Amino acid sequence: MEAITINIINIVGSSFCVEAEDGEKVFVLINRLLSDHKKVMLSFLNVEMLTTAFLNTAVGQLYGKFTEDQIRENLSVKDLSASGAVSLKRVVETAKLYYKDPGAMERSMNDILDE
Repeated sequence: MEAITINIINIVGSSFCVEAEDGEKVFVLINRLLSDHKKVMLSFLNVEMLTTAFLNTAVGQLYGKFTEDQIRENLSVKDLSASGAVSLKRVVETAKLYYKDPGAMERSMNDILDE
């Protein structure tokens, strides 16, 4: 099955992917396609600025809906800058840890704040 390409810049309407609200637009589309058992290719072509807030919302929260295997098999990216790839990897690792045990992150934060 051929992947459906989502051009991030077309969904966001800008080359600056910085707002969580814009990430939500991307998430809704990816979520719908993955739920319909489609393969998705995210294209970051011409994206000039990318934040973890955007990536957390667009990609990170997928780990709360789908298994890691489902995401690995059905979601891919292209045209991502080296710094964007580092940010995406960090977001994915954090999301996997969080959704494995959402309470653990909250407990950890509370422990840090209580010290």
